[in-house]
Amino acid sequence: MSGAALLIITVLSINFKEEIIRKHSWIMYASSVVAASLMVSVDLILHVYHKSTDNWDVGSFYDTYVIYSIYLFMPIPFIKGPLILGVFVSLSYITYFFAYLDSKHLYHMNNVVQFNQMVVDVLHYICFNMLGLFFRLMNDIIVRSSFLDRQQYVMEEIWLRSARKQEQRLLHSILPPQIARPFQEDIRSRVALAGKRRGHRSHNIKERIMAIQNHPEVSILYADVVNYTYLTTTLTVNELVTLLHDLYGRFDVAAAHFKVQRIKFLGDCYYCVAGLSRPNPDHAKCCIDLGHCMIAHIREVRSNRHLNIDMRIGVNSGSLLAGVIGAAKLQYDIWGNDVMIAGKLESTGRPGHIHISERTLGSILDNTYEILPGTEEAVNDPYLSSHNIHTFLIAAIDIKLEDYDLKGDDANSFKHLAAERTSTIERELQDEYAKLPVGTFNIRDFIRFWKKTKNKPHNMDNASRPIVDFFFLHFRDPRLEYNYMRQPDYMLKYSILLAWFVGISLIYIQLVYHDSGNLCYYVNIIVFTTMTVPLFITWFKKMCYWRYKKDSHNFSKWACTIFRIAEFMQGNLISRLCIYMSTIIGYFGVISVVLVDCDQEEFQVRHIEDKLYHYEPDLFMCFHPWVLTNMACLMIGMSVIFTRIPWMVKIIVSVLEGLTYVIIMFFQFEYVIHHSKTTNPYFLSEYAHSYIIAITIVSFYLMERQAEFNSKVNYNWRVELLKKQQDAVITNKSITILLQNILPAHVVSVYLTSIARHELYYEDYQMVAVMFASLQNFVLDLANLRVLNEIITEFDKILYYYRKDYLVEKIKIVGCTYMAACGLDPRFSGHIDGHNNNSIIKEVARAQRFLAAFQNQSNVEGVRNEVVFILTTFALDLLRTLWMCSSVYNKLPIDRGVFSADMSIGISCGEVMAGVVGASQVHYDIWGNPVNMASRMDSTGVSGHIHITQETAVILRGYGIECNYRGMTFVKGRGVLPTYFVGIDEDYEFRNTPEFYNRPTVNIVTRKRQDNDDIDDIDR
Repeated sequence: MSGAALLIITVLSINFKEEIIRKHSWIMYASSVVAASLMVSVDLILHVYHKSTDNWDVGSFYDTYVIYSIYLFMPIPFIKGPLILGVFVSLSYITYFFAYLDSKHLYHMNNVVQFNQMVVDVLHYICFNMLGLFFRLMNDIIVRSSFLDRQQYVMEEIWLRSARKQEQRLLHSILPPQIARPFQEDIRSRVALAGKRRGHRSHNIKERIMAIQNHPEVSILYADVVNYTYLTTTLTVNELVTLLHDLYGRFDVAAAHFKVQRIKFLGDCYYCVAGLSRPNPDHAKCCIDLGHCMIAHIREVRSNRHLNIDMRIGVNSGSLLAGVIGAAKLQYDIWGNDVMIAGKLESTGRPGHIHISERTLGSILDNTYEILPGTEEAVNDPYLSSHNIHTFLIAAIDIKLEDYDLKGDDANSFKHLAAERTSTIERELQDEYAKLPVGTFNIRDFIRFWKKTKNKPHNMDNASRPIVDFFFLHFRDPRLEYNYMRQPDYMLKYSILLAWFVGISLIYIQLVYHDSGNLCYYVNIIVFTTMTVPLFITWFKKMCYWRYKKDSHNFSKWACTIFRIAEFMQGNLISRLCIYMSTIIGYFGVISVVLVDCDQEEFQVRHIEDKLYHYEPDLFMCFHPWVLTNMACLMIGMSVIFTRIPWMVKIIVSVLEGLTYVIIMFFQFEYVIHHSKTTNPYFLSEYAHSYIIAITIVSFYLMERQAEFNSKVNYNWRVELLKKQQDAVITNKSITILLQNILPAHVVSVYLTSIARHELYYEDYQMVAVMFASLQNFVLDLANLRVLNEIITEFDKILYYYRKDYLVEKIKIVGCTYMAACGLDPRFSGHIDGHNNNSIIKEVARAQRFLAAFQNQSNVEGVRNEVVFILTTFALDLLRTLWMCSSVYNKLPIDRGVFSADMSIGISCGEVMAGVVGASQVHYDIWGNPVNMASRMDSTGVSGHIHITQETAVILRGYGIECNYRGMTFVKGRGVLPTYFVGIDEDYEFRNTPEFYNRPTVNIVTRKRQDNDDIDDIDR
């Protein structure tokens, strides 16, 4: 025995060598077959030995244990292997006992009674194999489900981690890290709230957050591309975007290298600040070194692309205010007197030089530069003179860009996200698969884990504790345990089918050994009915599917009622517990009938007479002890293996069943049990019966413990996966919102596709209206910035309606200047929305009626020209809003000098190029003559008026709006041009041309929008 046990352990231990098993998977099958064959051989050899030498008829010792071991312990994968081996072992025992004991007249095929006894043994083996097979099937389903859930969890985790990196980078492209966190939390909370309160208006990202910080010791760098206007008018959109992306991408990487934070682009102007995110005593030198690097970069680009461009750079040191204002298109910006001085240093500087202030020169810790006198333009500049600013020039030095490490990760950070995500998935999946509760057992890993657990402090927090209790396998979180128990049992019908088969087998075995009396039949009928009704209900839908799967069929109310009852039974724990307990009680009833008519005293007398007079023993005199023990084992096995019953309930029930049976056998039928067969001549029969009961309880306990543990781990993974998916949805929406704060709504999806293809994104529009609106006489100190934030927020609220219905896009805010454009969406045609009843719609409808009555141009040209009228209407609404803000502030007890209601607006229209440029911080911008002209119209305009070009005036007159000739106005870069003011009366309404009042009546059907801007439901 000991030698056989040692040999079996040796054979099975080879499966611990994972490397060998991975290369030679047949070893698992071979070792399992050898181990099972050895146990069967030893058991049968012992039986033959005792029978032949001592004439001791002992029972088989290993048959039940071998079957348990095959389905629980043997390292055979899948289901077919254990089933074949289990059937082989069962047939071996059946064949042996039938062939060997037939010679001892225990089995006679011509005797119905003896045949039934053989069938009873066959039923026992069949039922034990079915229990083992059911366990393997359920465990295989759980393991495979865990595998898939874990794979999805890991992939979701990798995607989420990558998405969060992208979210963080996108947010940092708008805001610096030091103030980005509250905005990020606000975005995520609003997205989550929008998901819970669908249909309610969700406010914009920053409606209650205003983050403005004071930075006392910084250096500001302004850089301007010389000859930029010529580039925008001569290069194609592809060439321009490629050039700017290359140039600004280089600047971004260089700025990151010199620890200078880029603020934003202003067309051809690039400005940044050193010492902003982190205090840096050498901030002045960082800006100057960056300036030298920028000049070297633009000279390299000029040489490679054969373009006549250069850089003009201004640097000033001092203090500034930095933060975010407004409620849409959040953009980080800087304000202050020293910022204005830096801008003036750039504009009065010299190409190829760095123009610095006296304070910057004094802030350089290690001055090794060649210092030259400042420019005449700076001396004559009124703003610099009024602030007594003395300037100096630093000549560009020849530097080798190869000496600088300018290949940082930020250069292509967005492009590498997908590749980084893909390369990480496979590696992390392999690591996670190794953590699954399946596979080989490594004693070294177990010892290492045990030592690690032992060395942990006893007062560890709950987060580091296992989620499942070691002994009772319940979740430590009661809510998790409650939700786990409330899961529907989709395998209920299979559990009921197996329980029904085991119950029928028990009834048959009972009838073979005890078929007298009405009680027997009554109990059997009740038990059969109790088990058959749930079986019919749970399988009725499946039977209907088999019957009508090829034909359409309308089911009756009776059938639908059964369907609903079956679904209720699957989803309700109480109903499943009732079915479970009724099944166990039925099993007890069947077994109890066998014990009822057993008179132990009569059995004792008959047994003594059989021994004295050598009679053939009467097997039906009381009951067959081993048959009853096998029936009890089947009942215990079914009690444990029933699915989706609380694990503690099943263990308690099975232990009570075993204890009850042992107590009855020991105290009620001790004599019957004592004189039954034993598994070893030196082992008392009652101990043999108790041992088999204990083996059954322990084996099924281990079976169900593994299945329950896997199931709970899998459920916890599903819960975590659901959280990850919800978090991923929030992150995805957050990324979309962040992108919409950088890009127009229609560009987001196209831009993401372009990034995935490693392409630049650019657009070319034939007709776009551009607006610049600037507050006049507005000192940008902290008090005024708060007022400016309120004004810009009110402007953004107006923008929401125009953005939704007319696709007006906010481009940027520069100081006190609000820049917007209309016509940047190629879907603009047909997007005039007429379902709202407000002044905007009325003005649009009025203008459309006038246009239809008098305009002879084509429909396509009319649609293109609508952008001018819409943006002009938006500009008028800004004037109205500013007047309302002025009225409110005039009623407040504040300093009247804080607020000024003066605002000039400039509008121009024409062909515009647009695109996304930048490396670590992507930036959407528009270029072209209309942008330059709108800016000039604003700077040369008059407060309270909308200043427009001649082309714009012609279009607006076509809509019946009066445009007053201002005169010839000098425009920088264009010379003297005729300009106009839009006619506005005292009530901030458009003045109409005389033709408007004499127009014929025309009915116009207002066009409806065709798209749904779901993102605006969140981002507003």
